[in-house]
Amino acid sequence: MKAVPVPEIVGVWLFEPTPHVDERGFFCRTFDRDVVRRVGIDPDAFVQDSVSRSRRGVIRGMHVRSGAGEAKLVRCSYGEVFDVLVDLRPGSSTYGNKATFTLSGLTQQTLYVPAGCAHGFQALTEPADISYRIDRAHDPAEDVAISYDDPELAIDWPLPVSLVSPRDRAGRPYTEARELLAAR
Repeated sequence: MKAVPVPEIVGVWLFEPTPHVDERGFFCRTFDRDVVRRVGIDPDAFVQDSVSRSRRGVIRGMHVRSGAGEAKLVRCSYGEVFDVLVDLRPGSSTYGNKATFTLSGLTQQTLYVPAGCAHGFQALTEPADISYRIDRAHDPAEDVAISYDDPELAIDWPLPVSLVSPRDRAGRPYTEARELLAAR
């Protein structure tokens, strides 16, 4: 497994496994505590694993947690997604920067999202499964949803939007979310 820093946002890492492919399918390691530790991430900090399944065109996000934030490892375990990160950490040298990725069940790449970065994705396949490894127990009081179609964010989602949750549809404007996170 190789760890690749993401230049657009400091502290973001893309972990690239080496799938072993044969006529049966493939096998690969999706988490390696030694590789994670070598890039400065505490592998023992993760306390919760979750999975979401989305239909083609669904957007989930943009989500970030207030307070101490939430770091996570994100992997598309089946299908394919267009993944987006935005650095909302006040004082970060890459504050406001955006990075996009295509995560796929074929490559099994894992994206490390530091606390304070907003995250969202659009399912490109029917279905797409995302696996999350999260470093804090969920606290709904700290949830912040940013409007996925905010003109200032200007995310170029690759597909027409098929479905968005009521929470995401009512997401805060990007500027308001930045101010909220900077105040805490």
